[in-house]
Amino acid sequence: MNNLLFSIFIYFSSVAAGLVGALTGLGGGVIIIPLLTIFFGVDIRYAAGASLISVIATSSGAASAYVKEGFSNIRIGMFLEIATTLGAIIGATLVVFVSPGAISIIFGLVLIYSAFQSYISSRNVEHTYKPDKIATKLKLNGEYPSMSGIKNYFPQKVPIGFGIMFLAGSLSGLLGIGSGAVKVLAMDQFMKIPFKVSTTTSNFMIGVTAVASAGIYFSHGFINPSLAMPVLLGVLTGAFAGAKILTKTPSKKLKIIFSIIIIILAVEMLRNGIK
Repeated sequence: MNNLLFSIFIYFSSVAAGLVGALTGLGGGVIIIPLLTIFFGVDIRYAAGASLISVIATSSGAASAYVKEGFSNIRIGMFLEIATTLGAIIGATLVVFVSPGAISIIFGLVLIYSAFQSYISSRNVEHTYKPDKIATKLKLNGEYPSMSGIKNYFPQKVPIGFGIMFLAGSLSGLLGIGSGAVKVLAMDQFMKIPFKVSTTTSNFMIGVTAVASAGIYFSHGFINPSLAMPVLLGVLTGAFAGAKILTKTPSKKLKIIFSIIIIILAVEMLRNGIK
């Protein structure tokens, strides 16, 4: 396969990854890394470097659309980014000390956990919670548009969510993803933030987390421009399309799609890591 054909295949694969990433709050990186390593034979550390660049672009592109629609909670995003950024720096520093096989196995386990939690939450009925003291003091309560009009929500268990965000940042730095899966789960499952708000706020956050990791990857030579460019363009194209679709898609369907795609990729990543 020549370089032009390779770039074209990478671009269209990245479009699909960006579309799914925008719909589920993953940011595309969690999809594109398995695609690059499994189907194109790219070293996982270079795939992670390209993914980080695309995650930054995706966050900048799709997040603006979500903010305009009134879904993203900027205050929650900026508060939780304190934890994810610190974690991302630590995780990216560790990447040179961990083998690619071990990274693949860790990646696969994270995906399986993400799929399981998302499937469980897809069967739950959304509840209305009372205002939490800490969330209220930090002014994290918000509202979002729904089919039945504007709905208010009140985040819960802020300290637990903050701690999980540190873990999400560490995984982002180590695995080269925006770590949207863990961020969405932290907000959706623990902080009880509505799923669409969780996914859109995750998209808003992942760019900052990725920037913290990308500089360290670049210093170690794991960012290849010829690979990163088609990935960036493809993921960004898919992200814009996903942003248009998300506002019209029921949350339950998004969670089921999220679970199916993630479990398939998880199995392949585990198989590759063990090999």
